[in-house]
Parts: sequence; C-alpha cells; structure tokens
Amino acid sequence: MKKKKLPVRFTGQHFTIDKVLIKDAIRQANISNQDTVLDIGAGKGFLTVHLLKIANNVVAIENDTALVEHLRKLFSDARNVQVVGCDFRNFAVPKFPFKVVSNIPYGITSDIFKILMFESLGNFLGGSIVLQLEPAQKLFSRKLYNPYTVFYHTFFDLKLVYEVGPESFLPPPTVKSALLKIERKQISLDIGLKVKYLNFVSYMLQKPDLTVKTAMKSIFRKKQVRSISEKFGVDLNSKIVCLSANQWKNCFLEMLKVVPEKFHPS
Repeated sequence: MKKKKLPVRFTGQHFTIDKVLIKDAIRQANISNQDTVLDIGAGKGFLTVHLLKIANNVVAIENDTALVEHLRKLFSDARNVQVVGCDFRNFAVPKFPFKVVSNIPYGITSDIFKILMFESLGNFLGGSIVLQLEPAQKLFSRKLYNPYTVFYHTFFDLKLVYEVGPESFLPPPTVKSALLKIERKQISLDIGLKVKYLNFVSYMLQKPDLTVKTAMKSIFRKKQVRSISEKFGVDLNSKIVCLSANQWKNCFLEMLKVVPEKFHPS
C-alpha cells in the first residue's frame, strides 16, 4: 500500500487486513451463490475480493474518490461486482432481498443500522458487520433506553460473535472493535406496522425511570395492564427499560387488540 494513500484516521478508515476475521465475517453471514451482498465502506477491497467468489452479486460502496477509482480498476474484469461511489447514507438501497458483510465506517454506525434494520426492514436479510465495540455492546445492555435498539431486537437475532483487536486493521484504530452477526427473525408482527410499533416503544420510553405499571397506564386501563402482566410474564414493578424485545412486541400487539386506534401513540 502506498504511503501517500494510507487511510485517514479521523474519517474512520481502518482497512480490514485480518484474513481470519474476513473469513469469519463471510461464514457468519451464510452467503450463498444466490445472494446480493453489500460491502459498506469497501476501502481497498480486502473483503470484497473474497465476497465475489461466493455471492451472486456484490455491491462495493465507498465514499473516498481515490478508493473508488482503485476499486473500479481492481474489479474491472469482475462481472458480479458493482462499485458505487457515494456516502452510504445517500445510497439507493436495493428494493429486493440483500445481505451485508462489511467493515463499516464507525462514524455513521447508528445511521447504517437505521437504514438497514428499520428503513430496509422488508428486504434486509441480515449478515455480519465489523464495528466499534462500544456501540456493539450497547445493543446487548440489560436495560434498553433506545427505541431503535428494541426495534432491532424485535425483528432480528443479534449476536456479538467476538471482540476484534486493533492489529486486525491498517492503520490500527484507537478503539476496540467487534464482529456482529445479524439474522432476520420469523415473527408474527406485520412489517407494515413498523412505524406504529416504533412510535409505541418511543412513547413508552419517554420517561425511562417509570415502572412498567405506571408507563402502561398511559395507554392501557388498569384491568388491561393486569391482563398483560399475567399473559406475558411482565413484572409490573420493574422499570420500563427492563422489558425484553419479545415483551415489547406482545404489549404492542395487545394494544392493537384492546385499545381504540385514536388512543395509539403517534
């Protein structure tokens, strides 16, 4: 790699050079020769070059113009690789099923998650992502304050596969990283209700220090709250942030059944 074009630290460019990590990321994503796979922040193509050997179609997305030029030259003869030069936040995400295997730009982690697991809920099948360790750990906190985190766990199985050391990247980042596996769940909640569901969770988490009983009373009647506790094993005296994703889903479905629509959070 040329010294004059080393990744720039402040932009979050840390290229994955660990072949074991690359192979693990692809294996965890269960890629087949039928899949379309996005490589977000493709960099020098270290990951892309392995993906194209397995996937039907690989879309390498890179915002750095010099790296885009490098990728286009590198994959000029590859028929199943498309190089797209843009910020992922401006990328036209496929309107058909796709997976992601990527060492993502750390600075836009939350935006990437929202685009994949909320906005593209109907088509994102899952995959594996290398990201900064701290936001990865927040996904698995016992108390969930972020409505989007509740949402992600409702529709996806998330697994922190292992921590990744700085030596797996060039240049080494100053923070620890992690490999995250994402797998789409088969659940009974209609994805057409995703905005309504997020509104419900957001409304209930406005005052995270409230008990489940107090928070629930803002939507449900006392008798309905007792019924929810009995049906779904909800501890009414625990904090609202302690509900599991499955309990959130069940409470939401119960609201759709027993609460008139005019009282639904918007």
